[in-house]
Amino acid sequence: MAKFILAIDQGTTSSRAIVFNEELQALGSKNVEYPQIYPKPGWVEHNPLDIWNSSVAAIRAALKAAKIKGGDIGVVGITNQRETAIIWDRATGEPIHNAIVWQCRRTAGYCRELTDSGFEEEVRSRTGLVIDPYFSGTKVRWILQRSKSVRSAAARGRLAFGTVDAWLVWRLSGGRAHMTDASNASRTMLFNIRTLDWDDVLLNKLEVPREILPEVRGSSEVVSTTSGLDCLPDGVPIAGIAGDQQAALFGQGCFGEGEAKCTFGTGAFLLLNTGARPVDSKERLLTTVAWKPASGPVVYALEGSVFVAGAAVQWLRDNLKLIKTSAGVEALARTVDSTGEVVFVPALTGIGAPYWDASARGVIAGMSRDTGPGHIARAALEGIAFQTRDLIAAMERDTGRRMKSLRVDGGASGNGLLMQFLSDILDVQVVRPAHIETTALGAASLAGLATGVWKSQKELLQSWKQGAAWKPSIKAAAREQHLAKWRLAVRRARLNAES
Repeated sequence: MAKFILAIDQGTTSSRAIVFNEELQALGSKNVEYPQIYPKPGWVEHNPLDIWNSSVAAIRAALKAAKIKGGDIGVVGITNQRETAIIWDRATGEPIHNAIVWQCRRTAGYCRELTDSGFEEEVRSRTGLVIDPYFSGTKVRWILQRSKSVRSAAARGRLAFGTVDAWLVWRLSGGRAHMTDASNASRTMLFNIRTLDWDDVLLNKLEVPREILPEVRGSSEVVSTTSGLDCLPDGVPIAGIAGDQQAALFGQGCFGEGEAKCTFGTGAFLLLNTGARPVDSKERLLTTVAWKPASGPVVYALEGSVFVAGAAVQWLRDNLKLIKTSAGVEALARTVDSTGEVVFVPALTGIGAPYWDASARGVIAGMSRDTGPGHIARAALEGIAFQTRDLIAAMERDTGRRMKSLRVDGGASGNGLLMQFLSDILDVQVVRPAHIETTALGAASLAGLATGVWKSQKELLQSWKQGAAWKPSIKAAAREQHLAKWRLAVRRARLNAES
């Protein structure tokens, strides 16, 4: 195929389009921001038409930057913000409500009711998830409960629900295709990850009619073609779909069981490929579909998140005024050789797995008269690494196998000091790819595999290129001393909230 691959990376605050060639080189890209809507404290919405229009604007600009025309595109891949819920009218294509974003907490009360009723184990066994407003199911219920006419239209099949990928496929195909992939479906709290179908027990409990749900397809297969667009010709295959974190796992080339990646942004998302079997987590990690090939068994993953990663650096910048830019944290941290016994537990919004303590509060421990800004900056970076290590340790307990290496991406992966300490504390090699836009790379890779650009994952791996790597540089005794101080500081963070 002599044509190019277009990847649409639809995110929470912006839509990005990237044009790739067959060597997975990015030839042109564009990022287009769109408005955030906050109707009430804790509520977050997007206008679905803003999502669509920003995606189209990004496509046009990316084509221009790559110096090609829409007719030069051979296939389209999509990756997207997960869990965000959209419902639209099938006849008109118009949304009936703003998209309810994954960050939105409006259904927290209903989620507590579900948990208090003893339904959480039912949800976990069927979906691999915990009951939380984060996931799509309770958002869909909230929209449907707005009026009898909405519920009636849903029951008659007049309405269509989808996560952002399904909305984009609908619009790209001119309203001909209503479908999602298994990775996105697995984040709805309505999808059974074992039967790979919508679950009637969950649908009945949440009062969501099956008639509004999209067809679930593979993550790497042609699901439809473009139609009626002014930026792309009719008939371009839409062939690769995955939620952003799953796409990043694929884009990192983590095709083998036991391979893992961590994306460092405001928080940190760690996914571990567990192969063809879903691993039931005893550590309250999430069990999720990584991707579903066009043929062969589905691939599963364990997922865990660090609540505060890059946000800790933002806190140093905005609240303590220790740095002017987030990028300045590494230079400040390098002004000292160590933290000087300082340990920073950045539990600024509670602490996640394996502790799951929402009442924990941030702690900076071990300060003395000699403590300065450099020590605190270095401790903040080490705190990100310690949290990642706790998450990986939980995954190793769940799977019973040792992680051999970790691939990283996201903004903080550019911080060499953090990456070296991460390697030291994990006692494994940490690898950063040459191209860190791994979500778009994953969507492009899935689309290319589906249309014959690459014949196999093995062939695709030849296009993956390493950018930098860090190997452990400290001895086991020093590592254990670091971990002992961290464990003590975490106990203080949790006890501090109780006192």
